[in-house]
Amino acid sequence: MSLSKGFTLIELMVVLAIIGVVMSIVLTNQSTFNKTLILQNTAYDIALTLRTAETYGLGSRAVGVTANAGYGVRFQKGTSNSFILFADTSPVASCASPDCKPGDHVYSSGADALVQTYTLGNGITVSDFCAYVGASASCAYAHGGSLSSLDIVFTRPNPDAFISAGASSYSDACLTISSPQGGTRFVSVASSGEITAGATPCQ
Repeated sequence: MSLSKGFTLIELMVVLAIIGVVMSIVLTNQSTFNKTLILQNTAYDIALTLRTAETYGLGSRAVGVTANAGYGVRFQKGTSNSFILFADTSPVASCASPDCKPGDHVYSSGADALVQTYTLGNGITVSDFCAYVGASASCAYAHGGSLSSLDIVFTRPNPDAFISAGASSYSDACLTISSPQGGTRFVSVASSGEITAGATPCQ
């Protein structure tokens, strides 16, 4: 009696089908993980830019011949894939003492010094930004969409954040970071200067 060794065609097809299913699951999960990681990294990059503005402002980093300038970040409605880092140099200081500071905590195009423009990649956007006074919120799109811009400025000697939109001042801010593949992350800034990249959703 002779015994045949090896696999039958049906066994080979079953094994190949199992391998195919496992590979598709792995590749799908890897793609989802990569998209989530990119979105999370972008939120941390925005928080890091805000922290840079805080460091420059508290460190009184000179801008040309201007001393004691505050530094801030502006988010603009309609340019959701970019934001700017600026030095708050306008209006000029109105006194001559060593601690006299220029600026009005609001970005003025052409007057304040533009430090850098940041452009987000991979289709990720700042899909909304909100500012708060207590529990009352004003946003670029939610809650009636009344905000056209948001400025977050830091100036010496305190780490407090000056949060403003036009002529209005606010106590806190929240940014919504969105990916075209789905998913959102949130960055919050408190008036105390606390910056959180993994914040709770904007309300």
